[in-house]
Amino acid sequence: EGLVGFGYPWALVSPVLIAIGFEELTALKVTAIANNAPVSYGALGTPIIILSAVTGLPLLFVSSSVAKVVAILALLPPWVLAYIVDKWRGVRDVWPFAILASLSYIAGQYSMASFIGPYLADISGSLISFAVLLGFLRVWRPKRITSLAKSTAPSDPGYMQNRSDVLKFWLSIIAVIIVVTLWTGPWSPLTRTTIATLSLKAYSDLFHKVVAVSFAFNPAVAGTSILVSWLVTLPILGAKPSTIRQAIVRSFKQYWGGILTGVFVVGLALVFNYSGMAYSLAWKAANLSTLFIVVSPIFGWIGCALSGSNTSTNALFGAFQAAVAKVTGLPIGLTPSLNSVGAEVAKPVAPQTLSAGVSTTSYVRKEGIVARNNLPWTILILVYLIIIGVVYYLIAPSIFTP
Repeated sequence: EGLVGFGYPWALVSPVLIAIGFEELTALKVTAIANNAPVSYGALGTPIIILSAVTGLPLLFVSSSVAKVVAILALLPPWVLAYIVDKWRGVRDVWPFAILASLSYIAGQYSMASFIGPYLADISGSLISFAVLLGFLRVWRPKRITSLAKSTAPSDPGYMQNRSDVLKFWLSIIAVIIVVTLWTGPWSPLTRTTIATLSLKAYSDLFHKVVAVSFAFNPAVAGTSILVSWLVTLPILGAKPSTIRQAIVRSFKQYWGGILTGVFVVGLALVFNYSGMAYSLAWKAANLSTLFIVVSPIFGWIGCALSGSNTSTNALFGAFQAAVAKVTGLPIGLTPSLNSVGAEVAKPVAPQTLSAGVSTTSYVRKEGIVARNNLPWTILILVYLIIIGVVYYLIAPSIFTP
């Protein structure tokens, strides 16, 4: 999720679970629920970058605000996963593992998202959690360990990748982390370097004042760091030119639709915001007053359930959520954060994600069955998210103000 997003975690992880003996529907459900907390920082933080752009709020502030919500949300999924796999018996057996899994993931994701930026939050959280859990398993094991009789995983030791391939894999991941961190961190001037700026002013009948819109052209934005990190990993992986060419062609064929969708969705969102539609809706929604805290994550959930994209949902509803916060006096960072996290909760039932997720299983063109199985769990987590939002508003609203 942290590197690619767009449902690919399902497509990659589900076959692994199926190979070691999980029933297909259970494997898909486990993968979907496990992929809740990372979504807001998926595809190297793209949803957060878009949310910052449409709300006009500082990127690090938005990243930190969302991290505060996700940190509490991430406490729940490990328990849900244990229950899905083995009901209450599973929860009793692995509760120390569930606690450590959530806390170690939160430690990595929250610190990266709050103090450096959204780009590597998922990756740092996942790697730290992976290392901690691997170490924990060396000193602790559940009392009851059940083998899965349906396992299709190869038993031949010769099937395993050699150490050179494993080393190349980890070195490439480390290279991405180093390049992106150095490029996008608060200490780097690259993401703030502007070559040209276009601006336009107009009188707003809604605010009865002059409002300004500006566009800053910066070729060294975060996405460029991904291109540079890719160039760095090429010699590490030792890929042949023909292999690189095939990978580029195959990737373009897979992504061209998503690229066009992203361009048009962001364009639509800007029209939605600059035309005043977002603020007009905000004035109407202001009638809910502080009760909007309850509705805020539901907007995100519906948006992602329909569009399949956290990024698109943030683009369409981000400015609206921020505008409602301004009009009602709610913390300016809380409602956009709830919108983003509400969107990630809907991922297990989003059509676009389902299509990509089931592509490596026998549930192709049976996405409805998977969605129905995932729906009760997404509703449960959505209710939990609403409670998180209300508690934050009542106890610590000041932490969501710049």
